[in-house]
Amino acid sequence: MVSRRRVLKTGLTTAAAVSGTAAALLPVATAGHGTGPGSDKGQTPLAQGPALFDEVYRGRRIEGYHAPDDPAGVAVLVDGRRLSLMRRVDGSYISMANHFQPFMSPVETARAAVDAIGRAPLSEAAAVMNHH
Repeated sequence: MVSRRRVLKTGLTTAAAVSGTAAALLPVATAGHGTGPGSDKGQTPLAQGPALFDEVYRGRRIEGYHAPDDPAGVAVLVDGRRLSLMRRVDGSYISMANHFQPFMSPVETARAAVDAIGRAPLSEAAAVMNHH
């Protein structure tokens, strides 16, 4: 037999879990879908100045901008979505798409990420969560 206390406890626990999940996912749900640092949506706030590179590679648009406040020093976008880069001690770069292979430039890293992810879009959650 199910008691009223158990029903209330289960209901309150469920409500708390749903509320917490909704609060945690709010930044991801409200993230924009833009085309790069010049647009209102999907703007990379750390990017500044003209593009270091802007090309179409295997049907995907890859862009790179100076980002002095970012530890990597560069903001890279694939189809308008942020690709998190990390700069290694030796000056090479790795990305979230290919952690184990370093590349000597951000454009090489972006191309390798496109090779690794294929036609899949970059995750907006990763861009929000991996923002430095």
